[in-house]
Amino acid sequence: MTGDLLTVEGLTKTFTTGGPPWNRHRVHALRDVSVSVDTGRTLGLVGESGSGKSTLGRCILGLEKAESGSVVFDGVETSSLSGRALVDFRRRVQPVFQDPFGSLDPRWPVGRSVREALDCFAIGTPVDRERRVLDLFDRVGLNPAFATRLPAALSGGQRQRVGIAAALASNPELIIADEPVSALDVSVQAQILNLLMDLQSDLGVASLFITHDLGVVEHVSDDIAVLFHGVVVETGDTDQVMTAPQHEYTRTLLKAIPRPPSDHQTGENHASS
Repeated sequence: MTGDLLTVEGLTKTFTTGGPPWNRHRVHALRDVSVSVDTGRTLGLVGESGSGKSTLGRCILGLEKAESGSVVFDGVETSSLSGRALVDFRRRVQPVFQDPFGSLDPRWPVGRSVREALDCFAIGTPVDRERRVLDLFDRVGLNPAFATRLPAALSGGQRQRVGIAAALASNPELIIADEPVSALDVSVQAQILNLLMDLQSDLGVASLFITHDLGVVEHVSDDIAVLFHGVVVETGDTDQVMTAPQHEYTRTLLKAIPRPPSDHQTGENHASS
């Protein structure tokens, strides 16, 4: 992974727990983390709950500030960005959050939420923006008539499609997708994963796909980084990590993936019964 679009080097982030002063302690969410995302590719960032995955995504987006290390996007270190350069970075890097209901304003028609980025970044004329919203609904597999509905009138899968449309509105080059299917029914997860893969293929957008599920990462990612207690313990292309994992934690995650029994295993079971 050469990371010509996004390069994270030596990122460290700590939090101080709550409670009375004498009972507080510092927790290392990220320890010297280095990962990279190539143009047009998906890096799957996988680890259990509390491993620091979402914190890394938030640091990349600028929603959290790291104590040390750097985030370099398209050759520019992002921590010092301000003014027009910061606005441009936010246009080019967009999030898709875990909870599609929480990421949409419950009082707004969902079309307005999709249009918000177009208004904020002054993309196109008002007529162009309305047309763009309807085109985005069609692209993510939603009837454009849904644009006038409130979030509560949509299913979880439909709301997540709206969230993806909102992320795509500004024509970003990188999407930070933080557990984008974990809040959805299993029957809907595959549809959203396939949609994200199709969009990457059609639009060439790169993504950091954050999840606790190595099986999902196997399905959508070109490359994998495994995070354990805030430390990257393994990186590599997807085939390499899935077929020849080097770290014991990665092997543990692999064992947790539900797999159908092979014909050989089934035959052995029948023979022993």
